[in-house]
Amino acid sequence: MSSADTRAVEARCVRLNAKAENSAVLAPVVERHTLARGADDVLIEVKAAAVNPSDVKAATGLMPYAVFPRTPGRDYAGVVIDGPAGTIGRDVFGSSGDLGIRRDGTHATHLVVEADAVVEKPKSVSWEEAAGIGVPFVTAMEGFRRAGVPKSGETVLVFGVNGKVGQAAVQIATWQGARVIGVVRKAEAYEGHTNAPTEVIDASATDVAARVREVTGGKGADIVFNTVGDPYFQAAHKSLALRGRQILIAAIDRIVQFNILEFYRGQHTYVGIDTLGLSSAATGAVLRDLGPGFASGHLKPFLIKASAIYPLESAKEAYTAVAGSSRDRVILKP
Repeated sequence: MSSADTRAVEARCVRLNAKAENSAVLAPVVERHTLARGADDVLIEVKAAAVNPSDVKAATGLMPYAVFPRTPGRDYAGVVIDGPAGTIGRDVFGSSGDLGIRRDGTHATHLVVEADAVVEKPKSVSWEEAAGIGVPFVTAMEGFRRAGVPKSGETVLVFGVNGKVGQAAVQIATWQGARVIGVVRKAEAYEGHTNAPTEVIDASATDVAARVREVTGGKGADIVFNTVGDPYFQAAHKSLALRGRQILIAAIDRIVQFNILEFYRGQHTYVGIDTLGLSSAATGAVLRDLGPGFASGHLKPFLIKASAIYPLESAKEAYTAVAGSSRDRVILKP
């Protein structure tokens, strides 16, 4: 099939026609739109798409570059039904920083995306599970790529360990042979998959930095993955080993006290990660790095509960669940 005779499909798409003041007044509608691919694109029949907190934040105007009207959604899994030679019929999944924010995204029956953005879906992973991999695993992996992938013998401290990015960070770090210590806000066990025993520190009952020093023979953590931001900034800073690296992906209050002397004497590195800045193709490259881990079973997709799967017509309920800090990985199924 040449690029001149690409297929056009009439897709059912969730649409946000205007910015909402808050998540409670979100008014997604399902509309029909004709989609056709460009010469270097694939047209995907979407089997499942995840809902991320960033989807809801963008809908309420917290992403100044988000366009309206648009179809939200960054993560997807599906079958290529039209594309360059050799792509048709492939089972793929993917994610993106710009899909669903700056251009139409994945909360639809069909999706057009660059051919080099899609990644082969592991056979052992269901459509819903594949759709749920995207943003959390890309965020965790991009953090480690930028800070230095953990090595055997290194200690990784994960703040917010039971969040989806926290769980992905644990999986990747233990896959690489690192020791992982998790931090939780209140007493609870680690809920995710791990390839090695993962100690958990309850921040409400324990001085995190003191405990980290205690269990590392005074050394501290080589990498701190801070998925929460400023509430843990000081504890993270005080937990770092000499030449330690702190990865930051979120903030509640954007201003923190910062001891420059301790920073340079500790020879520390701070790495900021914003996956919204990654193109679809750049995101695909990160996911391809994770492929061997899913193939070997060291990495496992998040458990998807039946109660967290919604049809497109129930997009508002799905967005409301995510806005309400649901711990479930919420999925839309066209």
